[in-house]
Amino acid sequence: MKLGVAIEHYVEWRQAHGAKFTTARNLLRQFLRHVGDEIECDDISTDQVLSFLIGQGPRTRHRDSKAYALAGFWRFAISRDYAGSSPLPASEGPRPLLAPPHIYSRIQLQRLFDLRNIEIALGRAKQLDPITFRTLLLLLYGAGLRYSEATGLARENVDMSTSVLTIRDTKFQKSRLVPFGLSLAKVLVDHLLQPAGKRYAKDGTAFLLSNRDGTRLASSTVQAAFDRLRRTADVRGSVGGRVAPRLHDLRHTFAVHRLTTWYRQGADVQRLLPVLSTYLGHSDLEGTKIYLTMTPELLSQASRRFALYAH
Repeated sequence: MKLGVAIEHYVEWRQAHGAKFTTARNLLRQFLRHVGDEIECDDISTDQVLSFLIGQGPRTRHRDSKAYALAGFWRFAISRDYAGSSPLPASEGPRPLLAPPHIYSRIQLQRLFDLRNIEIALGRAKQLDPITFRTLLLLLYGAGLRYSEATGLARENVDMSTSVLTIRDTKFQKSRLVPFGLSLAKVLVDHLLQPAGKRYAKDGTAFLLSNRDGTRLASSTVQAAFDRLRRTADVRGSVGGRVAPRLHDLRHTFAVHRLTTWYRQGADVQRLLPVLSTYLGHSDLEGTKIYLTMTPELLSQASRRFALYAH
């Protein structure tokens, strides 16, 4: 079977089973362009796969994502008799160790949320305004949202009477309710009280966070603004960690700070971990583990708890 036809069958099959499958689909289509549209599944060589995976630089997470997408496709293709065997190399060696997420200190967070720093970082930006950008940062940290969840919120998804956000079509194609506290509620009220202006997209959607013309925030624009903000606020990574802390690390920080607070309050952390997992939108506790980086403060609180238990 032609590779292009088989790939589309695979994409349709994955999406029919509830997966968004956007990233893997795009990677598979990139591979198709790499080897040619008319090639048969069984005509793909290992050398072609390696040239697609390796590229010009060292092994990266993106390269691993490409290998993962191809492996899934060939399992499907072989099971459907679209291909007789897989051209993927048996092993590319161990995956490189990734720098752990950066957990922002309270002082660093204060600098990032300082409106003066945000205004300096944005300068004369035409679309992204300071209040919207600051509200986004506070949502990522204060509610532990993913970037796509925060930027996809419509105004109708915010219920100020119950202090609850409705997150729709999340990473696992599920919806969930996310309660938020008084501090974040005040931020959202102030944001919603701004003049609406042209804050409506062409299809009529009123995003909670939008550009000045009503369009959804673009990740490239926000990322560039965040990079400037980090430099303005003098927020740097820690030794042995990431040199440039990420926007997504605000979500990691939310999880670690929440866990640290529970330890400090003497709460039953083991019982509350599933609650945190559900709040973050994870399907199981495995997905939550990556957010629980052992910072010195968290380790100290956990050690103190263990000492009390041991005695």
